[in-house]
Formats: sequence, C-alpha cells, structure tokens
Amino acid sequence: MKIFKVIAWIALIAFVGIQFFPTDRNESDLIPQTDFMLVNQVPTSIQNQLKESCYDCHSNNTKYPWYNKIQPAAWYLEDHVKEGKSELNFNEWDSLSRRRKASKLRSIIKQVESDEMPLSSYTLIHSDAVLSKAQQTEIIEYMRQLRGEAN
Repeated sequence: MKIFKVIAWIALIAFVGIQFFPTDRNESDLIPQTDFMLVNQVPTSIQNQLKESCYDCHSNNTKYPWYNKIQPAAWYLEDHVKEGKSELNFNEWDSLSRRRKASKLRSIIKQVESDEMPLSSYTLIHSDAVLSKAQQTEIIEYMRQLRGEAN
C-alpha cells in the first residue's frame, strides 16, 4: 500500500509540474485575402460545414475547448493542429500553385469520401463536425466543381 501512495504522489507532482509548460496557441482574428472562403464562391452551407468540421485544424484560428489549458491534452491538440495545417491550411489557399490546389482538392475529395476527415478523434467530442452523407456529397461535388470535374 505504501508503494501505491508513493507512485500516486509522484504522478500528482508530475501532473502539476507539466502544467507549467504552455503550448503555442493557433489563434488569429485576421482572415487573410488568401483564405479559401474569400477566394472561391463557396455556398453558405458548405462554408458553415467547412468551418465547423475543418477550420479548427486546417486554418490559422482554432477555437479551443476548455480542456486545452490542461496538459497533456494541450500538447495532443497542438500536435494535431500543427499536423493539420502542414497538410492543408485553408487560410493560405490562394498562395498555392494551381497544381498544388488540384492535388489538395483531390485529397479533400478522397478523405471525405472515405470518412477519414474529419478525424474520428475530433468528432468524438465535436459532434457538430460529423458530416452526414448529404453534407459529404455536397462538399465532394463542390470540390469537384473547383477541380473542373463537375459530374
């Protein structure tokens, strides 16, 4: 029983200690002129769903949940946001080449079709981000139109 108390105290001290290591926050009030929504004529329904399902990890402005102030959750979220932005940052859309945009659109279509995006770990807590089949179809068709592949 004594060893359990020692382990519990060490774990508690470690948990409190890691709270003093902050993360970089991905927040900005600025919407750049290169933003996907500004550059393209995005229908309102798709705008709303992209903002709800994609923009937290794929833009320069994340709406953080309350638990982002608690480590190690904050590190986990920071890693996801950095990885998401490295793959696609909707705020920097117009700075991409035509070829790169086409590649990103293909990737968006593929990942929405296969239910890879939004991540299930994200939709577990953000139920509003779950895409219905109709929303998936609407997004996919819009992305295909942007690629010039309207069906």
